[in-house]
Amino acid sequence: MKKGSSKILKFLAVIGVLAVCAAIGYAVYKFLNPDYLEDFEDDFDDDFDDYFEDEEDTSDKVASVKEAAEKAKEKAEDAIEEAKEQAADAVDDVKKAAEDAGEAAAEE
Repeated sequence: MKKGSSKILKFLAVIGVLAVCAAIGYAVYKFLNPDYLEDFEDDFDDDFDDYFEDEEDTSDKVASVKEAAEKAKEKAEDAIEEAKEQAADAVDDVKKAAEDAGEAAAEE
C-alpha cells in the first residue's frame, strides 16, 4: 500500500505545486497589469464634476448678465426721457420762433 499511496501523494504534490505556481503567476500579472478601467472611471468622474462646476459658473454669469441688462435698460429709459424733453423743448423753441416771425411779418 505504500507504493500506491506514494504515487497519489506525488501526484497531489505536483498538482499543489502547479496550483501555487498558477496563483503566484496570476498575482504577479494582476500587480503588473495596469487597470485601465479605474483610470477611465477617474477621468469620467472628473469630467462629470467639471460639468456641474461649469453649470454653477454659468448661473453666476447669467445673473451678472441679467444685472448688466437691467442697468442698460435703466440707462436707455433715462436717455429716452431726456431725448423726449429735448424734443419738446425744441418744438417749443420752433413754435416761439414761428410766432416771432409771424409777428415780425405782421409789423412790416
